[in-house]
Amino acid sequence: MGRGALFGPVVAGAVILGSAFDWAGLNDSKQLTARRREELDLRIREGAQAWAIGVASAEEIDRLNIRMATHLAIRRAVAGLKVAPRLVLVDGIDEPLDGVAQKAIVKGDALSVSIAAASIIAKVRRDSMIEEWDATCPGFGLKENKGYGSAAHLDALRTLGPSPFHRKSFIERTGWLF
Repeated sequence: MGRGALFGPVVAGAVILGSAFDWAGLNDSKQLTARRREELDLRIREGAQAWAIGVASAEEIDRLNIRMATHLAIRRAVAGLKVAPRLVLVDGIDEPLDGVAQKAIVKGDALSVSIAAASIIAKVRRDSMIEEWDATCPGFGLKENKGYGSAAHLDALRTLGPSPFHRKSFIERTGWLF
């Protein structure tokens, strides 16, 4: 989660739900309210057979590019699972893992409950991280925009300049500071 943001890390989730998990209500995290995501996040973390989060920092995004940093976050999430997956379903077109059976599914968070669960825990974690940074990086409206390019966030970037957690390569490439 957070691939199109100007601020903060990209976060990936990995989840093995297990056959006993009640997956009712799981959906693409972008289709759920924040409150519903938080409820489902708790249910997933408490009831899934295994779950893990992988993070790639803004610095890694700047160094590698967003696609490769997303792959890194996915690899970290899968490596963090306490149970080895037999098959990893990946949202999108890329298959970023080595030595692991995997299948990329375009719009997978809307088509697979496992991918939906992973997107939910990733979004909840990233949103929580961004809200914590709101206190240390005041003026950017992070609690409201979660690091995305809202008008207020862009105005703050022009006025305050980027923080250490901003994705400088993305800001420079888009010319949003100029």
